[in-house]
Amino acid sequence: MKRYRLLVVLLGGLVVLLLGVLVFGNLNSNLVYYLKPQEALARKADFDDGRRFKLGGMVAPDRIQRTPGGLRFTVTGGTAPDSTSIPVVHRGAPAQLFRPGIGVVLEGTWKGPRFVSDTMMVRHDENYTSPKVDTGGARR
Repeated sequence: MKRYRLLVVLLGGLVVLLLGVLVFGNLNSNLVYYLKPQEALARKADFDDGRRFKLGGMVAPDRIQRTPGGLRFTVTGGTAPDSTSIPVVHRGAPAQLFRPGIGVVLEGTWKGPRFVSDTMMVRHDENYTSPKVDTGGARR
């Protein structure tokens, strides 16, 4: 009877160990870190292998250029003139509320000194209202 219990405990432990390896091994490869510009520059060597991460900051004013494939702009860590800034190349359409001075979260990778993103999220306050649509004078 003791042998049977020992066998059940060993098999149960082995099953738990295999499930842990499967769950946490796959989870670690799917993690995407969120970094501010100063953290991203400090940890640039950790992400030079093409690992994706999210970069969050403010869009610098007067530094936005439209390109055929998207946008070029600068993300800063704050509003102070000496804030850390990172040049960004965004591929794809910008978010609808994108403009200078707004907070953005970009997902992408380092390509040399630039951050290349393909996903953009814009932070806005709770006072967002959808644009009014002209219904052509129809009354309800």
